[in-house]
Amino acid sequence: MSEARRPTRTVRVDALARVEGEGRLWVRMRRGRVEEVRLDIYEPPRFFEALLRGRDFREAVDITARICGICPWAYQMSAAQAMEDACGIRVPRGVRDLRRLVYCGEWIESHALHVYLLHAPDFLGYDSAVHMARDHPEAVRRGLELRKVGNLVMSLVAGRSVHPVNARVGGFYRVPTREELQSLVDPLRRARDLAEQTVRWVAAFPFPGLEREVEFVALRHAEEYPILEGRIASSGGLDVSVREYEEHFQEIQVPHSTALHSLLHGRPYVVGPTARFNLNFDRLTPSVQDLAREVGVVPPCRNPFQSIVVRSLEILYACEEALRLVEAYEPPAEPAVDVQPREGVGCAATEAPRGVLYHRYRLDASGTIREAKIVPPTAQNQRSVEEDLRAFVQENLHLDHRQLTWRCEQVVRNYDPCISCATHFLRLEVVRE
Repeated sequence: MSEARRPTRTVRVDALARVEGEGRLWVRMRRGRVEEVRLDIYEPPRFFEALLRGRDFREAVDITARICGICPWAYQMSAAQAMEDACGIRVPRGVRDLRRLVYCGEWIESHALHVYLLHAPDFLGYDSAVHMARDHPEAVRRGLELRKVGNLVMSLVAGRSVHPVNARVGGFYRVPTREELQSLVDPLRRARDLAEQTVRWVAAFPFPGLEREVEFVALRHAEEYPILEGRIASSGGLDVSVREYEEHFQEIQVPHSTALHSLLHGRPYVVGPTARFNLNFDRLTPSVQDLAREVGVVPPCRNPFQSIVVRSLEILYACEEALRLVEAYEPPAEPAVDVQPREGVGCAATEAPRGVLYHRYRLDASGTIREAKIVPPTAQNQRSVEEDLRAFVQENLHLDHRQLTWRCEQVVRNYDPCISCATHFLRLEVVRE
C-alpha cells in the first residue's frame, strides 16, 4: 500500500532542529485527509511579564534583552519606546537614527544566521550547515562574514552584540563619534555586495509549491521601511495605531503550547519579513526593488518557502540603510533625554527580524511597573505555521515518510521561529481527575 493510501499516517518530530528553542511537530492523517496538526512548544515558560512587575521602569530595557540572545535590541527598543510613551517624551532624531542603525545590524546578523546556517541546508539537501560547508564553503563563509558585520555594527554603537549594554530609556549612555562610525563604511560596503550575492544565490533554490491566502500584518510608516515605529497595518485593510493593538489582536492559550497563540479578529495571520515586504515594498530602496523584480520575487509573495529570498532582500536593504545612516550621522547634542516617571500606560511596537514585537506597560507615579504585556513575533505566527503544515501535507501525501517529514520541518523553519522568545505565557492551569 502506498504511503498516501495508508488508513492512518503520522508525521512526528520530537525535537525540531535548526530552530531557536525547543519544539516538536505532530501531524496525523486518516484516509487521505489531514486530521490534526500541532506545533508543540514544550520549552518551559519564563514568565517575563511577571518578572517585570514591581521593577523600576528603567530596568525593563536590560531585563527584556534577556528574552533573546539573537534579537535583544528588538526587545530593548520596544521596551524603551513603550516607557518613553508612558512618560510622554520622544527622543531627538539623532538618537532615533542611532537606534535604527543598531537595528539594521541586528537584522543583518539575525537574517544571515537564518538564511545560511538554519534554512539553506533544507533547500540543498543537507542535515546541517556543517555538512553543507563541505560542498559550499564559500557560501558558508559569506554568511559568517555577513553576521560578523552585523555584530560589528551592534557592538560599536550598542556596546556589544549580545544583550547590549548601551541602551537606556531616553537614548544611550554614550554615542559614537563620527570617526568611530566611519570605520563601519568599508565593512558595510563589503556586506552590501555579499547581500546582493546572497539574494541571487537563494533565488535559484528549488521552491516547493505552497500558495496560501493569508493576512499579512506589519508596521507601516509614512516615509521609510518600518523598523522602529509605524502604524499596525494588514493586507486585509487594517490600519490602526499601536495603542489600538489590543482592540484587534487577541491571545489565547492552547493545551499543546507553553506559548500563547495570537489571532486578528479570530483569524490567524503572518508577521515577519514577508509581511513587511508585501506591505512596504514601495518603501524599499530602488536598488532592492530592482533586484527583487530581477529574481522574480515581488508582492504579493504568498509562498512561505520564498521567505528565504525576502530575508536576503532585507539583508541588502539593512546594509544600504546602515550606510545611509552612517554617512549622514551627526552626533546628537546629548546621548539621552531626561525621562521623569509618571503614572500612565505606554505602548510600542517595532519590527524584530521575525516580525512585529509589541510591548505595553502600566506604571505608577513613582515609575514602578505594575503591569507588563509582551507579544513576540513567533507567538503571533504559530497558528499560521500550523495552517501551512495542514495545507502542505494535504497536497503532498504522495511523498514518502522521510521526505514528508523533512518538508514539514522546513515549513516550520520558513518562519525562523524563535521558540524561546515565545515561551512566557501568563497562566497555567492544572486539572487532576
